[in-house]
Amino acid sequence: MKPSELRGLSDQELRAKETETAQELFKLRFRHASGQLDNTARLRRLRRELARIKTLLRERELGSSRAGEMRGK
Repeated sequence: MKPSELRGLSDQELRAKETETAQELFKLRFRHASGQLDNTARLRRLRRELARIKTLLRERELGSSRAGEMRGK
């Protein structure tokens, strides 16, 4: 999923996508460890997608807290 597509999702949808991606990554790591995974490039793509999702969530978290700080001054 492209970063621009991820930015269009709500926080709740991003959290659901984060959970889904983490679960899929876990399953692929398990298959890779047992020698049943043919396409190892998918591991890298999922790891990057999970990082993108976590980055967006953190950006939003910091953005909302900084906006709250600015309103308090």
